[in-house]
Amino acid sequence: MKKLIAIILFSTALNSIYAQDIYDAIRFAQTDLNGTARFKAMGGAFGAVGGDFSSLNVNPAGSLIFSNNQVGVTLSNFNTCNESNYFGKTTSNNKNSLDINQAGAVFTFINQDKKSDWRKFAFSINYENAKNLDNNIFSAGTNPINSVGNYFLSYANGVPLANIDGSNFYYDELYFNEQQAYLGYNSYIIDPNANTGNNTAYYTNIAAGGNYYQENRIHSNGYNGKATFNFAGQYTDKWLFGLNLNSHFLDYRQSSSFFESNNNPKYPTGSTVDAVRFNNDLYTYGSGFSFQIGTIFKPMKELRVGISYESPTWYRLTDELNQRISTSGYGLSATPNVNQYSTVVTDPNTTMVFVPYNLQTPSKLTSSFAYIFGKRGLISFDIASKNYANTTYRPKQDFSSTNSIMSNELTTSSEVRIGGEYKIKKVSLRGGYRWEQSPFKNKTTIGDLTGYSAGFGYNFGYTKLDVAYAYAKRDYNQQFFSQGLTDAARINAVNNNISVTLLFEL
Repeated sequence: MKKLIAIILFSTALNSIYAQDIYDAIRFAQTDLNGTARFKAMGGAFGAVGGDFSSLNVNPAGSLIFSNNQVGVTLSNFNTCNESNYFGKTTSNNKNSLDINQAGAVFTFINQDKKSDWRKFAFSINYENAKNLDNNIFSAGTNPINSVGNYFLSYANGVPLANIDGSNFYYDELYFNEQQAYLGYNSYIIDPNANTGNNTAYYTNIAAGGNYYQENRIHSNGYNGKATFNFAGQYTDKWLFGLNLNSHFLDYRQSSSFFESNNNPKYPTGSTVDAVRFNNDLYTYGSGFSFQIGTIFKPMKELRVGISYESPTWYRLTDELNQRISTSGYGLSATPNVNQYSTVVTDPNTTMVFVPYNLQTPSKLTSSFAYIFGKRGLISFDIASKNYANTTYRPKQDFSSTNSIMSNELTTSSEVRIGGEYKIKKVSLRGGYRWEQSPFKNKTTIGDLTGYSAGFGYNFGYTKLDVAYAYAKRDYNQQFFSQGLTDAARINAVNNNISVTLLFEL
């Protein structure tokens, strides 16, 4: 398979099914409730609690709550069940994966200078999979009006026939919109109104009449990893300050297979397409950087108040895309014969490597409160805010349309986390609740998220074992294509997660 650097202007690729769009930005801007089992069991409400590796991702001052040096590792099982409704037909699919999603170490130092107000320092390193990108979605139903032919027409109209008929340019020399037109033309889905090189108007060979049976399968896997380098210092007995420097690693693969068929009457002349299979393989990879600052104030022994700021994440990403299509119908040949049924496969056998681009995700502000009941337990609250309208692709001049869409359609999303812990000798019982607003103004494209969690821990002395179960539910729309055929399936996504963390005191 050839791998070629795509000489594709971003302005021509903005509306592609895989070009950088609002849905990709949201996918990489959102994070899961990942991390240690204790963190998950308490709903992630750790901004003022601290003393946990995953608490550093909420408030970097939390590393000072550790009473001694520790190392820890977490193993998680992720299960996602997607129920899809497309034009009244309900289908379901699920994905299960096992991952070591957290590993870290923390080192604390007591200041031996009794005259200094700086009492304690901490340094820690922690890695977490901020978002598990493994997923399977299957949607199927009968579309009463729209066909996939509209997708190819939306790209082809305005493109000269001479650019896509193979007489002047190879596939890898075309702009993205011309490549989509090329696939549609060479698979007989579309034809020109006039068979001249300067023709720019097309029609579809998929017979009119509606009732197009459509299936869409999406299989994805990958991770959005985050390595944190934490530095913190305690000033007097009341103030804790922390700083995180974060390195991000993104690796995402998505394979989709769209199928459409119809039994509408074939055209009396020319070609009639009654079945289409359109496959797309996307690979997105890159890295990024962000930082966090935070403080925890202890006005009294039992009460802690925290506030933290997480900067935008600045990503540098690259997309690779491979496409192929097959069609079946009557007269699919250079010399059409309406009585002959045949199949055509169009596979450029080329992986297009797009020019690297930048993505800036929104910043996040978190306020936290915790009340400690001595050695018996605690209750904690986190309230966070994230303005998704600030999500930006760069260079801005190449993504002006997409950036404008995100600015107009996205909004500030608030998140509430509540957690509690109660200790009975060496056993700790935990529970949590999480609610996160939709990042969309319409609240429909992606709905609100609701989550519940519970777990327990056992202290063996120098070793601790924590177990947690977390449940989350969210509804969203899944478009098969971003133009031409824009009908969406409604997905009800339920995530179940079981995590086990093992901690060792050093």
